[in-house]
Amino acid sequence: MSELNAEDAKIITLARSARARAGSAEGAAVRDETGRTYSATSVDLPSLKLSALKVAVAMAVSSGAEDLEAAAVVTAAGTADPADVAAVRDLGPKAPVLVAAPNGDLRTTV
Repeated sequence: MSELNAEDAKIITLARSARARAGSAEGAAVRDETGRTYSATSVDLPSLKLSALKVAVAMAVSSGAEDLEAAAVVTAAGTADPADVAAVRDLGPKAPVLVAAPNGDLRTTV
């Protein structure tokens, strides 16, 4: 992750930690305009299914965030789900979405 700045590397680390802690397929983290971070995993209940990135965005919104500086998702999938990117764009139209492998290696930036 050497090509990342320290703050972007941090949200990938937070997403990896959330994923490992919960044993989830995906972990995500977002950073708001004040530098606060929110990490999450996917929710898979019979009546509620949300991706990790959508949960992280929802946590930021419910905490009063008005903009996102960056988002990260750690997943075995090669790319971010377009619906997840759309959720990030709703709050942070210019926020990069970092997609990292489970080992933390950056795959792509959307």
